[in-house]
Amino acid sequence: MRLLKTAIHPDVNLQSTKIFKRDATRAIVLRGDKILMLFTERYNDYTLPGGGVDLGEDKIKGLQRELAEETGATGITNIIPFGHYEEFRPWYKNNLDTMHMNSYCYICDIDSELGATQFEDYEVSNGMRPVWLNIYEAIEHNENTMMHSEKKGLSIERETFLLKRIVAELIAPIV
Repeated sequence: MRLLKTAIHPDVNLQSTKIFKRDATRAIVLRGDKILMLFTERYNDYTLPGGGVDLGEDKIKGLQRELAEETGATGITNIIPFGHYEEFRPWYKNNLDTMHMNSYCYICDIDSELGATQFEDYEVSNGMRPVWLNIYEAIEHNENTMMHSEKKGLSIERETFLLKRIVAELIAPIV
């Protein structure tokens, strides 16, 4: 899958041997200029649905599992690779200091109605919920959060970059 970007957080030491490696998948579900996103109240941001791929799990199966859990999506079909985003960022668990994460992004279709979500406890406490919204509004909102919020999460820069790439490559230009 093509590399879209490598992002290195300024607090990361790339010479470290204390690295946690994580693969994740992200779903790109479009309906015209509307996109299926997750809004997280704690961080006041929009992110693509997705998450970590379990050990030994196929990336496509992980994408389908995460998309169903976080949005209630069913009928996940027409899965097409879009690209991956590599990042190195601080990690403060299990005596490790760096996370090396690859987010594999896939375009896909889903059934028109969303079912019940199956959020993990931390996702519920963070106020996460699936929403359909205009992709340009999502970008503007995230940019505003990055400029004005002290509580922003580390993923907002990745998500905003991905939203802009989706617009550039997948959304028909307005004439």
